[in-house]
Amino acid sequence: MTLSAPASIAAPRYLGSLDQARENSLRSSLAVMRQAIDQFAADRGRYPDSLPELVEARYLRQLPEDPLTGLRDSWVLLAPPPDSALPGQVWDLRSGAAGRGRDGVLYADW
Repeated sequence: MTLSAPASIAAPRYLGSLDQARENSLRSSLAVMRQAIDQFAADRGRYPDSLPELVEARYLRQLPEDPLTGLRDSWVLLAPPPDSALPGQVWDLRSGAAGRGRDGVLYADW
């Protein structure tokens, strides 16, 4: 069975749209979780020790899935810089997904 010309043209556009939607969702999830980390630090004078702590303290309703990996536990956590005035374990986070975004930047660098 061969695809007709319109179907063969629509499939790459559809897949491109899915990739773009996943990337937009990743950017949104990162922004929300980074804001929750910052608010936690501002309120408590320290960074959280884990992402579940943000949920337990109600800074997040639930831990979001990484839209690229489909997992809630694939987030890569970054500790505060050595010169940080605040204690804690989670200063920032990145996606655990391999590969590059449509902009050419590694997902791990977003």
